[in-house]
Amino acid sequence: MIAPAVQPLAAPVAERRVLIRTVGLKKSYVKKGILTEALRGLDVEIYAGEFISVMGPSGSGKSTFFNMIGALDSPSQGRVFIDEVDVAQLTAEELAYLRCQKIGYIFQSYNLIQYMTALENVTTPMAFGGVQPDEARRRGMRILEIVGLKERWFHRPIEMSGGQQQRVAIARSLANNPSVLLCDEPTANLDLHTGQEILDILVRLNKEQRVTIICATHDHRMMNVCDRLMWVRDGRIERIARREDVKIEIGSIGGKRDAAKASKEATP
Repeated sequence: MIAPAVQPLAAPVAERRVLIRTVGLKKSYVKKGILTEALRGLDVEIYAGEFISVMGPSGSGKSTFFNMIGALDSPSQGRVFIDEVDVAQLTAEELAYLRCQKIGYIFQSYNLIQYMTALENVTTPMAFGGVQPDEARRRGMRILEIVGLKERWFHRPIEMSGGQQQRVAIARSLANNPSVLLCDEPTANLDLHTGQEILDILVRLNKEQRVTIICATHDHRMMNVCDRLMWVRDGRIERIARREDVKIEIGSIGGKRDAAKASKEATP
């Protein structure tokens, strides 16, 4: 068993049960004889009920980190523990169960099935989770109502705006009551107003239902609502800070700034 050589981090606001832990996490790729080190040894603990914003420029390793902690890819070295279970020791069936039941994924590009209605998109993961059709339909309608789409149950993605599609994506991620949501740039393709609505939904899920939110983002409004911020650069964790220890300067209407510039402006 690998010793938990995890660097001490600032204490989070949320409860202190560790939900996700990485130890010496590394990921490298070789393409056309060229070695790329996407992750270079990440030691981090994420607590149940936290809202974490992961910041960093494109190519910094954020998406690779998400793939590792979401059990979508395997590290070259190191370990990922979810609820103190070593993901590398799970069988293919156990991994499928983990992805289906414990982790919800929200993507920048929505990734909805275009020929399905909003309700069908949401209930499809429930079928894989063994939920009976009548119960899935009832639960799907309730979740869509929670995200503000009660009147859009039977609309297909082409009949909805970008913000509405992202709401469906959030509803789908909640289909099997996951304990953690991994959000990859969830507001990037949305206007300021719609992006704020999506952010409000995520905050409500975190505060009211204690869903752990881990969000890779360039949207600095996330910095105002999270418990901790994690900056990633060149495959390493540059720093982690509590929200209250960070000075943030954002324009009067909010919006996006380059993550590299933000790292200089936000001083723990």
